[in-house]
This record gives sequence, structure tokens and C-alpha cells, in this order.
Amino acid sequence: MTNLLGEPPETLLPSEPEPRVELESGTDPRVVAAAHPSSALPWAVLAEKALGDNDPVLSYAFARTGYHRSLDLLRRNGWKGHGPVPWSHEPNHGFLRSLAALARAAHAIGEEEEYVRCRNFLIETSPEAAEVLSID
Repeated sequence: MTNLLGEPPETLLPSEPEPRVELESGTDPRVVAAAHPSSALPWAVLAEKALGDNDPVLSYAFARTGYHRSLDLLRRNGWKGHGPVPWSHEPNHGFLRSLAALARAAHAIGEEEEYVRCRNFLIETSPEAAEVLSID
């Protein structure tokens, strides 16, 4: 079935260079998250690190924080709860990485409904991010 109303426009989050530069320079992600708590990127980095350290509960908490911070930012930038959030736009990475980490952490703790919801949400908002971030 074709959507006669068309797809909503892409949501392109504004650039947040400070957290990205601090993370790239090696600043501890906890320090960056504390300095920029509304930025999803440091929360995503913390979630990914916790997963790598085999601490899925901590990862889940960090990822959920990044995810909810992202939802607030997405809404402030015109997102209506659906539509594309492209991976090709670097400022969207914090949201997409948080969402992917949330899916992985949910799967790791056996919360399958949340895993499926987050996985599907990632695929729907950015198929490219789902592929790049390898959530399956």
C-alpha cells in the first residue's frame, strides 16, 4: 500500500561539536556526559563501553538516558514521532547509537519486547544505521 500523504521530512539534529571533540580527544565519557548531560553522544559511548565490559544493566541505563535525551531533542527539532533520522547526518549519531545500544542491552538482559521495539524503531528511522551498527 502506498502512503498517499508521503513520508515526513528527515529530521536533522543540530551539531553539538563540544561533546564530540571532547570524546575524540580522549576525555572520559563520564566527564563529557556530566558536562553535556543533554547530549546523547556521551551516553551512547558509555552504553557501548558498558556492553563491551559485559555490564548490560549499566549499558541499559546509559542507553536509555541517551535515548530519552534524544527524543526531547528530536521533538524540539520538528520530529513528530516517526520519520527518517538519517545516519548520514553526523549529529544524529548520538540518538541512533543510543537506540542501537538500548536494543542490544535489552536483548542481553532478556527484555525481548524492548529489544524488538528498539530494533524495529532503528530500522524504520535509519536502515543505514541499523546496518552500520549491526544490531542483529
